Amino acid sequence: MSDNDDDASKTEEPSERKLGEARSKGQVWSSQELRHWFSFFGMVMIVAFLGSNMVQGVTRAIMPFFERPDQISFDPGNLGRVLFETFLDVALPLAAPLFILAVVGVLPTLVTTGWIFSPETIKPKPSKLNPMAGLKRMFSIQASVEMLKNLAKLAIIGSIIVWLMAPELNRVDQLIGLDMVDAMIELKDQVIKLLAAVVAIMLVLAAADIAYQRFTYFKNMRMTKQDVKDEYKQSEGDPLIKMKLRQIRMERSRARMMAAVPKATVVVTNPTHYAVALQYEPDTMPAPKLVAKGADLVAKRIRDLAMEHNVPIIENPPVARSLFATVELDEVIPPEHYKVVAEIISFVFKMKRKALPR
Repeated sequence: MSDNDDDASKTEEPSERKLGEARSKGQVWSSQELRHWFSFFGMVMIVAFLGSNMVQGVTRAIMPFFERPDQISFDPGNLGRVLFETFLDVALPLAAPLFILAVVGVLPTLVTTGWIFSPETIKPKPSKLNPMAGLKRMFSIQASVEMLKNLAKLAIIGSIIVWLMAPELNRVDQLIGLDMVDAMIELKDQVIKLLAAVVAIMLVLAAADIAYQRFTYFKNMRMTKQDVKDEYKQSEGDPLIKMKLRQIRMERSRARMMAAVPKATVVVTNPTHYAVALQYEPDTMPAPKLVAKGADLVAKRIRDLAMEHNVPIIENPPVARSLFATVELDEVIPPEHYKVVAEIISFVFKMKRKALPR
């Protein structure tokens, strides 16, 4: 079956179980454009708010090598100390920006799919070393779409850069006459302007890519009708087995019910369609209890058992139908039936010449 046939047969939305299994394996949707947007946004924030201090700190650290190289001792004993101090002077201004970039790097995942830790993703897979599989991925439809998307993105961003920077080319001569600190500050302003424009267009591209990646992911995760059936069997059990188990439970419940008929006080019938068996022990029960009920063949079996064990059978169709419909097995009859049932049991007790407690 071809891939198109497979896609055509996947008509069902992915289940929560399938999405959960995919997530546990690290298979979640992600947007590369969203990562790029966060990276650019982080760079803009760093340059805008920390750029001056960062430039000045780095400049102060390296300027002695340009302005006073003759005053720097390059003997082996002193060179290591000078380089280490210079490294610290350069690293400290860059520590905060690097920390911000590290935080920004994980934000896209937290925003889209939340925190995920999947040992499955770090396991070595021989399939990744298969050159044929690699070629297939390189020439897949998704790879072609990604290539076209990247080319379009580069064209758009490149056009914006040219449009913004063209007027600034005339100021190159002015930058040459500035000292290094002023030139770097001026360059910083131009970089902020450029990055702000790039961030704006990248936001639009990221929004479009999020919609596309999410749609593609859920489309690929769709299931066939057979997949849904197989998953149902795995999670809920085979329907045939469940039906058989339900049948066994019903048979056992019916057997227990029939075993209670000989102990019943009276059986009330329709007379042929319904039969309910009531048990009443004045010393231990607050009210009569329904111990068996059935319709048609089951009702006939209840009547037969009652006759075999000399349990009185009273014909009262309204009472039989009402108790059959409203009272479950082993439940005490509701108060609205007390009066009529009391009359029936009183009659039965008189037949057996037993005293009915008040």
